[in-house]
Amino acid sequence: MDKVTYVGNADVNAIDHLYQSYMKDPESVDLSWQKFFEGFDFARMNYEDGGDIPENFQKEFKVINLINGYRTRGHLFTKTNPVRERRKYEPTLAIENFGLEASDLDTVFQAGEQIGIGAATLRDIIQDLEQCYCQSIGIEYMFMREPERLEWFRNSIEVKNRPKFDADRKKHIYKKLVQTSNFEAFLGKKYVGQKRFSVEGGEVLIPALDALIEKGSDLGVEYFVMGMAHRGRLNTLTNIFQKRPQDIFSEFEGKEFDADGAFDGDVKYHQGYTSSVKTSNGKEVGLTLAPNPSHLEAVDPVVQGIARAKLDAHFKDENKVCPVMIHGDAAVAGQGIVYEVIQMALLDGYRAGGTIHIVVNNQVGFTTNFHDARSSTYCTDVAKTTLTPVFHVNGDDIEAVLQTIEIAMEYRQKFKRDVFIDLLCYRKYGHNEGDEPKFTQPNLYDIIAKHPNPKVIYQKQLTAEGTLSEADAKNIEDEYNNYLESEFETARKNEKAVVWDFLSKTWEGFRHSKPEDFDASPETGIKKEKLLELGKKLATLPEGKKYFRKIQKIFDDRLAAVENNNLDWGTAEMLAYATLLEEGIPVRISGQDVERGTFSHRHAVVKTEDNEEEIETLNMLSDKQAPFTIYNSLLSEYAVLGFEYGYSLATPKGLTIWEAQFGDFFNGAQIMIDQFITAGEDKWSTQSGLVMLLPHGYEGQGAEHSSGRLERWLQQCADDNIQIVNTSTPANHFHLLRRQLVRPFRKPLVVFSPKMILRLPAATSTLEEMASGNFREVIDDPNAKVGLVDTLVFCSGKFYYEMKEKAAEMGIDNMAFVRVEQLYPLPQRQIDEIVAKYNAKNIMWAQEEPANMGAWTYMAMNLRHIPFIGVTRPASAAAAEGSKKLHERRLKQLFADVFQFASVAAK
Repeated sequence: MDKVTYVGNADVNAIDHLYQSYMKDPESVDLSWQKFFEGFDFARMNYEDGGDIPENFQKEFKVINLINGYRTRGHLFTKTNPVRERRKYEPTLAIENFGLEASDLDTVFQAGEQIGIGAATLRDIIQDLEQCYCQSIGIEYMFMREPERLEWFRNSIEVKNRPKFDADRKKHIYKKLVQTSNFEAFLGKKYVGQKRFSVEGGEVLIPALDALIEKGSDLGVEYFVMGMAHRGRLNTLTNIFQKRPQDIFSEFEGKEFDADGAFDGDVKYHQGYTSSVKTSNGKEVGLTLAPNPSHLEAVDPVVQGIARAKLDAHFKDENKVCPVMIHGDAAVAGQGIVYEVIQMALLDGYRAGGTIHIVVNNQVGFTTNFHDARSSTYCTDVAKTTLTPVFHVNGDDIEAVLQTIEIAMEYRQKFKRDVFIDLLCYRKYGHNEGDEPKFTQPNLYDIIAKHPNPKVIYQKQLTAEGTLSEADAKNIEDEYNNYLESEFETARKNEKAVVWDFLSKTWEGFRHSKPEDFDASPETGIKKEKLLELGKKLATLPEGKKYFRKIQKIFDDRLAAVENNNLDWGTAEMLAYATLLEEGIPVRISGQDVERGTFSHRHAVVKTEDNEEEIETLNMLSDKQAPFTIYNSLLSEYAVLGFEYGYSLATPKGLTIWEAQFGDFFNGAQIMIDQFITAGEDKWSTQSGLVMLLPHGYEGQGAEHSSGRLERWLQQCADDNIQIVNTSTPANHFHLLRRQLVRPFRKPLVVFSPKMILRLPAATSTLEEMASGNFREVIDDPNAKVGLVDTLVFCSGKFYYEMKEKAAEMGIDNMAFVRVEQLYPLPQRQIDEIVAKYNAKNIMWAQEEPANMGAWTYMAMNLRHIPFIGVTRPASAAAAEGSKKLHERRLKQLFADVFQFASVAAK
């Protein structure tokens, strides 16, 4: 039975209910209520005899209501803002608003037991509440519903109160502030006017992260995965991740990157980094900062994916890996990806044990004031949607900040839940160091110009209390300044800037690709006997369980297909996964409805009819197999694709797949594609083997259910950055998935996967086709007669089958239909060989997509030496029509255009 920990409105009936519970079993109520009832002679009241409730007992209720008022609304009346006046809120916490009077201030109330100070005067109770809830720290937590979490929070705040730091700890804090402040000053002096997005005004972030790592290490964290935007990033890299200042200075010098092969690089405040640091307890802690573009919160799901991959592959314990997100106030309130990511926090497929969210609250977004940037009271109000506690803390009170950091870390470790810390600070300069903030916030920046920074504030505090002498403070500053000067001199001698692959240890044994790697695919076949064995295991459900009749038939048909050597797409796909799992390669798939598959072709997870027990035959292959995991995702593309991208970054020896429910559903995740997936290797020297399955095909089902926007992907292809395929046979798909893991490098793979072909009788494969050979970038027409062919038609995907069917119906024998299965990297050698083989008069590129979409313009641009005739639907604003009749009419015209050079064979 859960203990009752508080009563929201503290009415008489509620207190009576608590008292009755206490009388039956004292342990059934919270300790504070036990003390209350022990100290107050409740039983001698005339309350149970129907008499009037004594006035002093009524006042106890009112004091309890006052206490709950502070717990619930105290955060509105704090001293958390270092440079602005707090907004005024009504009603206040004045005692008169709770039915109490000044004459009650010296009355002793048993309600003091509720906050851990025992029976006390109202004056002392208020003083304690003010200290807990209305000073430099504001806390929002009373909306949480679990009694255990509420009790833990109350005990951490009300009972412990403010911690006392010893002299050594205070000096260490001061050293971190010196490092933070002086690093920014050094950059400002040496690189005048250059963008650095300094943390000045929010210097407290660096000692906060230092304390987070120290506390986390004490509590069992072995690895932190962090994400942050540009503000304060260089300082974090230097003073937390221990990246050498000389490397950052070299980047400021604008030197070329020292990298293998073509590499464009990225600005210094976007790059990632991985390091290992030793904490004061002597433990080594791993740190990874994920690279991040200027789409500020886009990195959030990437961080979660990296953390989950670390958990799955190595640490196995959520206490050992901790994601940390550092947000800006405007971004955390304005960008919807934050909401998507926090909704993932407790889901089986995406949880990573809780994230520490730190908001560096500059109180302005670029030039936009906070009252123009959100409708909510706080920038962190999104946290309340998942009942996540929030701290608001004054960035000038360094010890208060560290207290919140340590409580947050303890909370995360105990409950495996998210927690937010809103650091109220300011931005010393404009959005960047060349910006003029007084254009848009003249009054605020008058205040900021006169405001001392946290280092100065803390030095005065320590000097006043006798912890730090002025001579000691000067020595600390001189030592760090000398270190920076030494690093600066070294940087000036360096010829090139260093490129850091931020997960280099994870990627040991892999290399970047070379152009010749794409001349032909490696062998990926598996012996027929092994395929037959695995196929039978995949298609055999455990006996003694009750299955839905249609499911049993699907598996019976799958078994028959294996035994009859006539495999459809779903069976071949599952076989590809099975062979990888048998080789010790883990497979992870996620996306909307992927367990069954949008088109009911996969059925990787089967549920029994009576109790919904989950059966995964891919996890029933052998005792030594790697794990297969598949998750139906939340209804998100942006966050889920970002998560899987992050997962792939940290899992080079595994197959990571995201499947869109329909092809163009990736539209909602375009930022992830543009900024991470297609450009990540070029910007950050970071590889990914992520596979994206995008169902594609024109069948009269409307614009959103037809096109995976092939043209957009092809437009982003360069430098062998990604792979684009539109496969047409189960065997080729089998080899494609296996190819992804056998190469000594990784590339993102975009698969325009079928809908119609999933069950098309003409689109089946044999075990022999999977037992030998490799992925075929180009597939010649198996029925073409070279001597008769004068018209060569190149195509891709399911349109091949439609054209072949029509050609057979018409008795055409002068045309060859050649499938370009891989569109990028473009297999030019194989295409040229086909052209030379047929020496045709007419060469077409035929596609079902409109002229301004699909691969037509890409093929024409990249194969200019081939006199292509483009055969397409007319150019269109929408990707496809929504009318079945219109689809059929356009398809008829498309066939007419394709077969304009057709010769009908003699009957």
